[in-house]
Amino acid sequence: MTTAQYEVAIIGGGPGGYVAAIRAAQLGKQVVVIERADLGGICLNWGCIPTKALLKSAEVLRSAQKAKKYGVGVGSVEVDFPAVIGRSRQIAGSLSKGVDFLMKKNGVDVIAGNAKLLADKQIQIDNQATINAENIIIATGARPRPLPNVPFDSKVVVSSKEAMSFDSVPDKLVVVGAGAIGVEFADFYAAMGSQVTIVEMLPQLLPLEDEEVSAELQKLFKRKRIKAQTESLVEHISLSNGQAIVQVKDKSGKTEELIADKVLVAIGVQGNTEDLGLEEAGVLLEKGWIKTNPYMETSVPGIYAIGDIAGPPWLAHVASHEGITAIEHLAGLDVKPMQYNNIPGCTYCTPQVASIGMTEKAARAAGYEIKIGKFPYRGSGKAMAAGETDGFTKLIFDAKYGELLGAHIIGAEATELIAEIGIARSLEATHEIILETIHAHPTLSEMIMEASGLALDRGIHL
Repeated sequence: MTTAQYEVAIIGGGPGGYVAAIRAAQLGKQVVVIERADLGGICLNWGCIPTKALLKSAEVLRSAQKAKKYGVGVGSVEVDFPAVIGRSRQIAGSLSKGVDFLMKKNGVDVIAGNAKLLADKQIQIDNQATINAENIIIATGARPRPLPNVPFDSKVVVSSKEAMSFDSVPDKLVVVGAGAIGVEFADFYAAMGSQVTIVEMLPQLLPLEDEEVSAELQKLFKRKRIKAQTESLVEHISLSNGQAIVQVKDKSGKTEELIADKVLVAIGVQGNTEDLGLEEAGVLLEKGWIKTNPYMETSVPGIYAIGDIAGPPWLAHVASHEGITAIEHLAGLDVKPMQYNNIPGCTYCTPQVASIGMTEKAARAAGYEIKIGKFPYRGSGKAMAAGETDGFTKLIFDAKYGELLGAHIIGAEATELIAEIGIARSLEATHEIILETIHAHPTLSEMIMEASGLALDRGIHL
């Protein structure tokens, strides 16, 4: 059995782990990444990136279907579904190779295998090698959580991973869970031709979003014939002749049976904590997640945990930032502790949804007297020209000081527009500052300026 010495050992090569490795290498550390599957993790290989490739195909399809509206004739429009899936997988594969290149460029060693923590910051890899590390970062991520008593069978009852590579478009699809993953797949398969039903136990789609945004999305999904059953619970799923029989109970207690070719369960995730040797190493868990301080250090000095394994919010950009925070902390730099009050959340269905900061309900519950500016896409010249008039931009300000408490956008390019709000909140910009910042015309970003004006009773174009 061989033994190697490193200053930093990172277990997991996802968006937290590989970013941490690069930052450590930049600081002159000797680094190793141990990854049991593909570099890039779930996000790059089976999540963030390949799903966006699928959704782009859906966007192109819808654009082609309504091309006549723009004065363009395209003839018959058909879907080559295997090619759609193939493009998504090819993009994921290319990016994984790109991460491998970055590891080599930065002098980071990569070892394929399963890692287990031992005492005294040692790591055993598949009973074949041992690593001694001055510092360890655990970045093993999370996996889809199944329904109670209904395991994934990878054929009919599936997780997001299987839904990314179906052989064909299911005629009937039931999506359990209306978070970002469930909503994105519902939108994609509806575009491909599936009859889609979303079942959500909470009162709204995208339960973490502002209530007005969720109501708007549900209205627009209904226009696409995506059925949403909120305040409903899946009680049982049985399989018969290659299909699923899904028993759903609504808030009144009425039970309905849904027949589906596929059931996508998207109700959340659970941490990959098994067989890591956490107990032996003295690393403490809290509610199934590794407990950390604001610098991502665990209960054991010199051992850190980042990304999904460290608990919510389960977002790739959070994992990357946590990775940099952990590395700079262990390197002794003057690093700011992690803060989670200014993180953008993005959902890439059509229309897109993006938000940052407090919802209106949360702001009122916190005791703020608020001012709200809400500007519709139909009032934007750029949106009109692009034919993208669904949705709105909603800004929430503290009435006393003008502080930007939160922003909620539903509509075209919402996930790009939200970055301006993040910078504004970081700089503690007020509604006055946003309104007085000249925005280019015609752009969708003007809606942010217009919404600020409306909050001050100085709206121009509405």
